[in-house]
Amino acid sequence: MQDTKLAIVIPCFNEAQMLPVSLQKLWNILHKLIDEKYIGPESFVFLVDDGSLDNTWDIIKKAYENSEFKVKAIRFSRNFGNQSAIIAGLENAYNLEADAAITIDADLQQDENKIVEFVKAYDEGYDIVCGIRKNRTDGLFKKTCANLFYKVINFLGVNIKPNHSEFRLVSRRTLEILSQYKETNLFIRGLFYDLGLKTKDVYFEVKEREFGKSKFSFFSLLALAARGIVSFSVRPLRIVFFLGFGISFVSVLLAIACIVRLIFHLNYLPGLELFETWETFATGMEILCIGIIGEYIGQILTEVKARPRYITDEELK
Repeated sequence: MQDTKLAIVIPCFNEAQMLPVSLQKLWNILHKLIDEKYIGPESFVFLVDDGSLDNTWDIIKKAYENSEFKVKAIRFSRNFGNQSAIIAGLENAYNLEADAAITIDADLQQDENKIVEFVKAYDEGYDIVCGIRKNRTDGLFKKTCANLFYKVINFLGVNIKPNHSEFRLVSRRTLEILSQYKETNLFIRGLFYDLGLKTKDVYFEVKEREFGKSKFSFFSLLALAARGIVSFSVRPLRIVFFLGFGISFVSVLLAIACIVRLIFHLNYLPGLELFETWETFATGMEILCIGIIGEYIGQILTEVKARPRYITDEELK
């Protein structure tokens, strides 16, 4: 609709090389949508500088001062992470009375031309339009881990599409619901599929980065995966319970075997060698179970502290 106020939210961390290119491409798309009367002229780009260490903020300020662009932005006091930057952008889009918001990475590996398709789906009445990757440009190891993550998280009861990305459109109704979620460790990738709102998937081809490299390390992705599982599923705790029961049962069998050997003075009991390796395995499983429980306790501790998701150092509105 021609009066739709659209916000394009871009989290940025050390994107000084790519950001000027990205802004120009996105602004061209916004102009096209405005000219074709899909969105209103009050639409804008909202940038979140996630504590960048390069001159990303200087570039954002220049774009803000340039009358060609309609840019609004905030800068974090330090790096709070991609999820916090996205949440901050969506919260600010809601406060600035946007009718819909689109999140997209600053490197534009996601196909920015699909924004047109997102907006058309919004006009058709969809509250959420999710970008789904058709392909991945990651290395074999990272790609394998990502595929394994989606299989595991779906097995654990989290409703999330494989190869889902942070490239999506959400309506104002969705932003209003999001504002009611106050938890610190909010896994938004899983949240939007869990709301039950009218949702459409749009598939896109992932592009190679033009500048720089991905800011997501293996360990940061692992932490994100752990957050997603703990935030939406208690099934790992149930697995720990049954695993503990199984280990206890086998330990009882081992104890019985040892008693039989002592009573009958047996130097050899078939299968006892296998049981003698059980202690090492059981110890490893116990440490794993403690780690899983510890992850849940850690999340509880973070939520109880109720510290802010991010701290804004500077605003450009």
